[in-house]
Amino acid sequence: MPGVRRGPRTQTRIAKSVKLLLDENLPPRLADVLQSEFSGSTHVHSCGLGSADDEAIWEYARREGFTIVSKDSDFQERSVLCGNPPKVIWLRIPNSSTSEIAAWIRGALPVIQEFIADPHETLLVLNHR
Repeated sequence: MPGVRRGPRTQTRIAKSVKLLLDENLPPRLADVLQSEFSGSTHVHSCGLGSADDEAIWEYARREGFTIVSKDSDFQERSVLCGNPPKVIWLRIPNSSTSEIAAWIRGALPVIQEFIADPHETLLVLNHR
């Protein structure tokens, strides 16, 4: 039916279209673990940006259509100054295992989907519960 929003299918489509670029301070294996929710996601090491400066990572994410995920406040500051693209998800979490971080991101999926869908939003801060 035209004009009718279909919540779950729309949310799934949004998540599937979101590619996360995981910053150096997150486990490289996390990109593989999150593929079912965020297909096409990668870690900075996997795309040759492991020791790159923030400007190079920012530009790569903007050019390639990634959302940056980081525990680093530098990208938070850059997103406030520069706006999007790219969008930034700032994880305010303690040191955790890959599976703990993945579970935490999966638990925030509805919030992430709303953030990605809003063209005016630049930064999403996810605090540890």
